[in-house]
Amino acid sequence: MAAGSFEGQYVWSPAADDRALARACMDVRAGRYLSAHEALKETREDFDLRAHRSLVLASEAADSDLAERWLAEEPGPEAALLWARVAMLRALRMADAGDGRQGALTRIAWTACERAAELLPGDPTPWVAQLALTRLDRPRDPAPQGLLTAPRGPWGLFFHLLRLDPWHREAHHRFLSFFFARHGGSPGASGDVAAFLSQRAPGTSPLRLLPLVALVEGYDASALLADRTWELPQWISTATGVHHTWFPQVAEYRFTPVLDLSYLAHALYMAKREFEAREVLTAMGPYAARMPWSSFGDPVEQLTRARRSCGLPVPYGI
Repeated sequence: MAAGSFEGQYVWSPAADDRALARACMDVRAGRYLSAHEALKETREDFDLRAHRSLVLASEAADSDLAERWLAEEPGPEAALLWARVAMLRALRMADAGDGRQGALTRIAWTACERAAELLPGDPTPWVAQLALTRLDRPRDPAPQGLLTAPRGPWGLFFHLLRLDPWHREAHHRFLSFFFARHGGSPGASGDVAAFLSQRAPGTSPLRLLPLVALVEGYDASALLADRTWELPQWISTATGVHHTWFPQVAEYRFTPVLDLSYLAHALYMAKREFEAREVLTAMGPYAARMPWSSFGDPVEQLTRARRSCGLPVPYGI
């Protein structure tokens, strides 16, 4: 991985340094799907990359008829997957907007996911899309032993996904988000699940970041000393532990894991560990993600403040 150097401006593209994905996004915006097919087909053995590319491409295609047109003109596993992801995004967006069409769109999305799963049975990505949809119908499977809050949720579907890919990044994040308070869960449940999932993951896995994701999700600016939470020994240990075990692996990544690096950089910065935060921010090069910075204010201002505190260059005029 070589993210490149910071040259005075942030690059907010979710494609980051994945050139094939960036080209495919441009083509999707222009109404073409050939490069999207190529970008997805080459990921059939790399499930995390397949999940990421399909989600980014779906976000580009969700407001057009490209996914439907591709599926009608050249049906296949990649076309079916993009359609499943687009249908998933549309259902979630309608639900978040309180739109009455959400129920019908959820059924369409669920069927699209089933079709994609049938075409490529070993691919966990359609099941991840189904997992994302569970926050709309709130399944109540009993939790396994080992969780203090024993939160009910889509445990059965999640365990099926683990059989396909035990450390699938998006699957874990989607599952955790089911327990977020804004989706009908609670801070206690999300923190409990995050700890449970991260503790069972390898030390070198980005899933070790899950407690930091839950911590940001539960942030309440009105709480007393809310911004000092990251300075507590528990969270300093979590952030520095991930920096010690996972961060060295990033150099071997094919593409820059911008979102994961953002959460780590933020946690280290909030914990007053500027030296480590500087290393992480430098590894990101010019690339930036709006989360977790947007949970604390304008993401440009928040990221710039962190970079300046770490002695790194910031965009001109900010």
